[in-house]
Amino acid sequence: MRNLILLLFSFVILSACESGTNKVSYAVDPANRTVEVSEVIQANAYSYLNVKEGNQQFWIAVPTMDARKGDELHFTQSMEMADFYSRDLDRTFDLVLFVDDISTLPIPAATPALGNMQQPHAQEATAHEGRPKTDRKEIKVEAKDGAIQLAELFENAEKYSNKRVKVTGEVTKFNTGIMGKNWAHIQDGTAYGKYFDLTVTTQDIVPVGDIVFFEGTLVLNKDLGSGYFYEFLLEDAVATRAVMF
Repeated sequence: MRNLILLLFSFVILSACESGTNKVSYAVDPANRTVEVSEVIQANAYSYLNVKEGNQQFWIAVPTMDARKGDELHFTQSMEMADFYSRDLDRTFDLVLFVDDISTLPIPAATPALGNMQQPHAQEATAHEGRPKTDRKEIKVEAKDGAIQLAELFENAEKYSNKRVKVTGEVTKFNTGIMGKNWAHIQDGTAYGKYFDLTVTTQDIVPVGDIVFFEGTLVLNKDLGSGYFYEFLLEDAVATRAVMF
């Protein structure tokens, strides 16, 4: 009898654990997508995951993570790229989704206090508020083809304010679909005082680790509210030349 009770107790516990899988105690974003990992390919800046969603099988690219076959992942934000060539893998993907908010748990719904658009803003503000929060990289990118070095841009910012300027650098961070724009950080190895990292808004896709030429309008002391403040912001920039494809 004692063994039977223990067996029944173990079954109840196991059933509870299994039924609790993927159950969360918060409201899930209606846009949450759930996928199961079928294959993992690691590159320098991205993990390329072949995933299954319902009856669909496709590739997603996420910031490098320790994903394994069978893992269940969630996301809401992605940007589709057709015929995408990965320089790291020397491989062309027919279709790949670049995913911003990959998670092992369902994506929570925005709280009423923040609103649907405030949640990604808050995440971006944490990364961008005031001076750059990114680490300085040991790199050296030559300014050519009409581009200026970031140190020159920062030191003589008033000279370039509200003008179209061209810069080049290594992409150290990239986020898509925030406030209708993509946001990139670039460094070229130069600095002026504490400034070494430039934030850029663009409609282009620029993989982290690639060297990119950007041409856009330099805006100083840009305050977007909700914690958004940029001493230097290169707005509406175009990747005029990029070593990314």
